[in-house]
Parts: sequence; structure tokens; C-alpha cells
Amino acid sequence: MHKPDISNSLLWDLNPETIDFTKHKRLIIERVFTLGDFYDVKEIIRYYGLYTIKKEIVKAGNLDKKTLNWASQYFSIPKTKFACYSKKQSKKVHWNY
Repeated sequence: MHKPDISNSLLWDLNPETIDFTKHKRLIIERVFTLGDFYDVKEIIRYYGLYTIKKEIVKAGNLDKKTLNWASQYFSIPKTKFACYSKKQSKKVHWNY
């Protein structure tokens, strides 16, 4: 299977030539859903499939509120099932939208 054609800027800290898309799938899915555009999301769904994405996205630790809302609605998973839903930020932020 060909590796997904996603924006290289999403994986700025990984070498695009040597990245293991199986080993790092949770990180890749999290980055694409939080920072990617529509094409990137479509491409990652094509590559991993809905079952794998549903299984991994609930384990993602850093989804912003918009992405959490969208993923919850799109995959029909209650927000409370997501790992990032119950995580509290230890440092106060200036703007809590």
C-alpha cells in the first residue's frame, strides 16, 4: 500500500522518507485531524480506514475542542470516551475558548 499523500508540514518533526506509518499511526491521525485540511483528512481515512481511525482517535491525548467536537459527531462517539476529554491542562491558559 502506498503511503498517504498528506502535507509534509503536518509531520515537521519526522523524516518523511523514513516514517513508519504503522508504528506512528496515532500521532499521524492526531496531527492530520487537528492541523490538516480536508484533503489530508480524506487521504488519511483512505489510508487507514474508518475502523482504525475510530480506534486510534479516542486514544489521542491532544485534540483541541473543535476537533474533539467534530470527531465525536462524525464517528458517533460520545466525547467522554476520548482520552483527551478527561485530561486537564496543568498550566493555566490565557484564553480558554
